[in-house]
Amino acid sequence: MGRLILTGVVLLFLMGSCNLIKKTGGDAEKYDSFTEDLTLTRITFPDLAEQAAPKATSNEYAGDLTIDNDLTFAMESFVSGNKSERYYSGFTVLVYSGVDREAAFKTRNDLYTEFPDFKADMQYQQPRYLVKVGKFINRIEAQAYYHKLKETFPMARIIQDRFQREGYVNPDEFKDNDQGQN
Repeated sequence: MGRLILTGVVLLFLMGSCNLIKKTGGDAEKYDSFTEDLTLTRITFPDLAEQAAPKATSNEYAGDLTIDNDLTFAMESFVSGNKSERYYSGFTVLVYSGVDREAAFKTRNDLYTEFPDFKADMQYQQPRYLVKVGKFINRIEAQAYYHKLKETFPMARIIQDRFQREGYVNPDEFKDNDQGQN
């Protein structure tokens, strides 16, 4: 019985509270005279018939093309930037890497006899000896050498390397010589 009374009170309270809520805002008649002009902010599109009409094109050369000048400038700055770099990154085929000096010289001599057209480069980076073949800009160029060498030297692999640029001119040397210093 107590539950029934409590439910009745809650229901009566909810019905009474709905009556208390009133709409805010005025009558619609207040806003009948309101106008707003949005023509300045709307997007306008050109007439489709104007766009479909063929335009007369001229194939005549009108003068210097600015893209040619920009491209020439960009290429010259790229070349001069590359000349100022002492090293460049690339790939080489590593035929031997180890601490045994005799094995490194034997591998280099075997390379000279088996592949006389390949230029072998032997380096010592403490504590190991490296025998490398070729200086390539990308890995695809190194693949041809790698596949030929892989038959005779099964431990050969392609590695990334840094090479000293041929014809590199150190800009600091010119500054020193201009000032009379050596």
